Amino acid sequence: MIDAAPRMALAAERELEALVGVSSPSGDLEGAEECVALATAFLPTEAEVERLECSTPRHARDLVGRLRGSGELRVLLLGHLDTVVSHDAHRPLTREGDRLTGSGAIDMKGGVALSLGVMRELAARPELFAEAAILLVNDEEWRTAAFAHAERFAGFDACLCFEAGERTKAGDEAVIVKRKAAATLNVEAHGRSSHSGSAPEKGRSALLALATVAQLVAARSDPTGPDRLTAVPTILRSGDAFNVVPPFGELVCDLRADRLEAFDSVFRAIPAEHDEVRLEPSMVRAWPGMDSRAATAGVLAAASEALGRPIAAAERGGASDASHIAAGGIELTIDGLGPRGGGAHAPHEWVSAESLRTRAEVALAVTAALLGA
Repeated sequence: MIDAAPRMALAAERELEALVGVSSPSGDLEGAEECVALATAFLPTEAEVERLECSTPRHARDLVGRLRGSGELRVLLLGHLDTVVSHDAHRPLTREGDRLTGSGAIDMKGGVALSLGVMRELAARPELFAEAAILLVNDEEWRTAAFAHAERFAGFDACLCFEAGERTKAGDEAVIVKRKAAATLNVEAHGRSSHSGSAPEKGRSALLALATVAQLVAARSDPTGPDRLTAVPTILRSGDAFNVVPPFGELVCDLRADRLEAFDSVFRAIPAEHDEVRLEPSMVRAWPGMDSRAATAGVLAAASEALGRPIAAAERGGASDASHIAAGGIELTIDGLGPRGGGAHAPHEWVSAESLRTRAEVALAVTAALLGA
């Protein structure tokens, strides 16, 4: 299969340009539907197309394409079509040297293009699999609801996710087999307003209470500890007027650890009230971690041998839907099969054009090793 990489890379660059040409921030129905239409057109003609209700209400339905084969294994390809870049900041794809720059290019329309290419290659080899499915969702970037699709694909044998690829410090191609759990902690503070000039003592400042909570959260960080917990206050909002003690505020914190359970200690550290300001903490998002190192070692060794160069097993701190799929029962989950690039979550995201070919080789080698080709 690996010899198909040049053909796949050429198609991926063209399809990346088309996908990036559509502005599709999470929650935008029109942009999502246009991206779904493009992805559907890029699927092999043999694929059965289905639309599934999105995990997040009022979002465009997610896309599933299925191929039926005569083999034994069932494999899921995974990606997302939504971006974090607003319509006003959107940039269509441009090329300068090796850089293909455009909104959503690396996160993750470049990976989507490669995953669609793998589906077309599999369509020509139905003897390799019992079922090959691709799931492209429309809410990955801002989802706070539970992931709706893990149970649907729990019976599959493997999942390949096409988030951005990378290289090791030694220059070897790498895929992601370990991710931290991630959560977003929200703390609301309810105090009492008063005139900050004539009667500040009568107020109870939500801002000051949340500043204290932010320090408590930050103090729970233990990146070298057993769970490698990081607890980082990231957003603080409070106050509407310069001369009023702020009665309400909100603190947002980003939590990462090897286990979801590690976040419990942060949650417990927040008091019910501080200086007569009522505090209401809640977890608005909690994504599981992933550790598929043991389950994927054999596949990566076989893929490296077939490719003729190492494919390293790497770790990444960022969250991905691959973690939901792995937690749902597919132990053999490999992520980071997309192209290399940078600038994720910024309008100037970019993909290395050269990496479309080299990462196509990696994706095809992994797929072939997985299916015993």
